[in-house]
Amino acid sequence: GRKLPPEPLNPDEVKALIRVCSMRAATGIRNRALIATLYRAGLRISEALALYPKDLDPANSTVRVLHGKGDKARVVGLDAGAWAILQNWLDRRTAAGINGHARVFCTLRDKPVKSAYVRTLLPRLARKAGIDKRVHAHGLRHTHAYELAGEGTPLHVIQAQLGHASVATTDRYIRHLNPAAVVEAMKARAWTL
Repeated sequence: GRKLPPEPLNPDEVKALIRVCSMRAATGIRNRALIATLYRAGLRISEALALYPKDLDPANSTVRVLHGKGDKARVVGLDAGAWAILQNWLDRRTAAGINGHARVFCTLRDKPVKSAYVRTLLPRLARKAGIDKRVHAHGLRHTHAYELAGEGTPLHVIQAQLGHASVATTDRYIRHLNPAAVVEAMKARAWTL
């Protein structure tokens, strides 16, 4: 029941996590797409696992979340690199005969992927990738927010992407994840004995 502090991954750790997934097996391709979507869209696990193909708009680089926290809908952006990984899974799904009525992240028998599967998958992949941090779906969301803040993305944009009800929530989220400004200010202080 203890709440542990978030441990954002660095870009190399995320790449290592994705690279340990198979590029040949359908489940590996699906898992790569799921990790890329969680990481680059900042979705909650429940939001990602609830997506249907109709919620994806590659032409506009958007993902429509119909049932976010508090049952609020939103549209988020997804970059071209993540779309390429996701498209690879969508093509593989189609080739496997999975129709558009199955969720985006489904088994090869059209059944939804369960969050429990993802909770065991990510730590296993992290061990395989040699990542010592705690790796979990919400941690990828934290990593997304951390990177956006580091890139200078305005707080209200991060708030909209993450689906936070208030900018104060996003501010707490970012300050907790990215104390770099505080650390730099303390390092710049002069003091001698």
